[in-house]
Amino acid sequence: MAVLYRKYRPQTFGEVIGQEHVVQTLTNSILSKNISHAYLFSGPRGSGKTTIARLFAKAVNCENPNGVEPCNKCSSCLEITQSKSMDLIEIDAASHRGIDDVRELREGIKFAPVKSKYKIFIIDECHQLSKDAANALLKTLEEPPAHAIFLLATTEAHKMIPTILSRCQRFDFKRLQAPEIIKKLEFIAKKENIEFDQPAFSLIALNSRGSFRDAESLLDECINFSGSRGSVRAEDIKELLGIVEVGQIAEFVDLLISKNAKDSISSINLLADKGLDLHEFAKTLVYYLRQSLLLKINPSFLNIQNSGLSLQELEKIKQQTTALQQKDIQNMLELFIEAENKMKYATLSQLPLELAILNITHQES
Repeated sequence: MAVLYRKYRPQTFGEVIGQEHVVQTLTNSILSKNISHAYLFSGPRGSGKTTIARLFAKAVNCENPNGVEPCNKCSSCLEITQSKSMDLIEIDAASHRGIDDVRELREGIKFAPVKSKYKIFIIDECHQLSKDAANALLKTLEEPPAHAIFLLATTEAHKMIPTILSRCQRFDFKRLQAPEIIKKLEFIAKKENIEFDQPAFSLIALNSRGSFRDAESLLDECINFSGSRGSVRAEDIKELLGIVEVGQIAEFVDLLISKNAKDSISSINLLADKGLDLHEFAKTLVYYLRQSLLLKINPSFLNIQNSGLSLQELEKIKQQTTALQQKDIQNMLELFIEAENKMKYATLSQLPLELAILNITHQES
């Protein structure tokens, strides 16, 4: 069986969730036949950059388009869906980043498409191209043949040379919100005929860090874990993935607020003894403290729609932030970000967290 993120990858623009501004601009350009020779898709991992690049490739080469939508029935659409199209070349710049790779691409671009209107090149993680390779690509972008379209995707556009950026139409993909991810997860669960607790969706969405691909991978694991039972509960997800509940984080923050170093450290070690992934704990804690800081700065920054938190969890954060100054939350956030980074190299993964706790609880109010 195909993994979920491949099985349920959007096959039409209408199925795309969360990047409506990108879809609208691209579909308008298709309708008006105002196709550029180079596009740059920039944004977080798992936000749909290569998915929309493939959709665009389908749409411009579709033999029987339905308005702006690819028909998904003609030979061109089917070949792209099955990754068999001779006129769609996908390159991973992380592993093909040298000057020779780009020279090979430049040689190939001279030849007309085998059967389609356009020959399309999708270059993923294009910021990883070497300096010489990037300059060679720039030369190609300056004088492209009419049949060629470049779709560059990157998570770090700031690392690309400005002259390449100036040759492309740029689209900035936004990090996906929890409600958008939950909507897609509900759709997949319904299609797969799997019953889920609603809190389970929220847990997956919060721990996917704004990435559809990560959310779908987590969902895949949960479905496999459920086996023949055909239902997945929030408790299953916590057990399987070592996911930290927001309630656990809230209790831990209460201990920090009360300057209770002993119980704060005990709670960390208890979680470690239970087999909880402390790296996940640190990530979720940083996410929670960021939400708290946003709420402290401006209450309108945080609501049930964009936070992925329940009403009860939001009320708890509001209660906690009233007991803290903005500088207190900022200090906790900085200390736990530093601790999270140090955990990667620490012999005892809980030690950086313990030191952060001592720094916070021993400070004078």
